[in-house]
Amino acid sequence: MDDRTHRTDARRTPHEIALLRGGPRAAVTVAVVALYLRGGLEAGPPGTVRASRPTEAGGTGRPLPPLPPFPPAPPVGNMERALFLESAVHGVALDGPTGLDELVRHPDVRWAVAEVRVGLAEAGLLTCPLLRPTRAARRRVRALREQRPLPAVRRGLTPDDTLLAVALHGEEGLRVFVPRFALRAGLTARVEIRGKSLLRPSRGSGTYGGPTGSHYCGGGGGCGGGGF
Repeated sequence: MDDRTHRTDARRTPHEIALLRGGPRAAVTVAVVALYLRGGLEAGPPGTVRASRPTEAGGTGRPLPPLPPFPPAPPVGNMERALFLESAVHGVALDGPTGLDELVRHPDVRWAVAEVRVGLAEAGLLTCPLLRPTRAARRRVRALREQRPLPAVRRGLTPDDTLLAVALHGEEGLRVFVPRFALRAGLTARVEIRGKSLLRPSRGSGTYGGPTGSHYCGGGGGCGGGGF
């Protein structure tokens, strides 16, 4: 997975797609999963995440970029904004175990989410001044969800596939790709059945990413035009 961001030839990052689909909480969830896949976060006490502890080899994955000063120096692209959001989330987690709601409310994370919104607004995917997804953006997200249904199995899928699935399908994507981490970190809800807490089975089926290189909006013009 490229350190620059979790994106190949697509014009929109999973963080942006998640924000269009589900708002700030969805975008922060993608950042949390991205950091988990990179080794920067792990599940903490029930319902929280924390920065990963150093391993015997002396590291916790690839280094994360620092949160840039405010306001950031131009030019700033959507790839950089995605990393800003991950860096903000990681910085909060360094202070100790943190729940998703607390992450979403933290000033640094809110600022980073606002930066992602700026990029979407500049691309014409958010209305002004309310910064809500345009009808064209909502149509594109719906089309992507239909084109990228959840897989029946995870074998052969990449970290990029995971982030896109979480961006498009939310909790269902979490249950397919990172079920244990998502449950322990409080990203998915427990289901009580006869006094036992169980995960709901995923309704996903079908084939996901397909051949290598077909990620996100790319590959065969999956969501071409309209800012995607």
